[in-house]
Amino acid sequence: MEAATMAIGISRLGQVAINVHDVDRATAFYRDKLGLPFLFSGGPKLAFFDCGGVRLMLSLPEKPEFDHPSSVLYFNVPDIDAAYRQLLDASVHFEGAPHLIARMPDHDLWMAFFRDSEQNLLALMCEKAKS
Repeated sequence: MEAATMAIGISRLGQVAINVHDVDRATAFYRDKLGLPFLFSGGPKLAFFDCGGVRLMLSLPEKPEFDHPSSVLYFNVPDIDAAYRQLLDASVHFEGAPHLIARMPDHDLWMAFFRDSEQNLLALMCEKAKS
C-alpha cells in the first residue's frame, strides 16, 4: 500500500470544504474576522479563500446527508494570545482561552477553540518556543 500511495504523488492538501448554511454570512466571517484572502466565488453557493496555499471552499451541503459540521481546522498563528484578543475584539465566540496542550522538547503547543458563523469548530494553534 505504501508504494501505491507514493506512486500517485500526494504531497499536500489542495482544498478543504467547509459546510455552511449562509454563504454570504460565512464569507464575511472568513474574510472580515479571520482575514483570509478571498479568491473567488462560484455563484451564490460557493466561496473560495486562500489559507497559506490551501484553498478553503465554503459551500452549501449538496445533499441532506452531507449537512454536518466540518472537520476541525487548526490555524497556525505566531502569537496565539494576540490573535485571541484580536478575534475576541471582532466578536468571535471562543470555547475558552488559549491553553497549553503539550510540552515538547523545543516548544510548547498551545490552542484556543472557536466557532465560525455557521457553528463549525475551529482552532488557533501556536508552537511557543521554550525560553
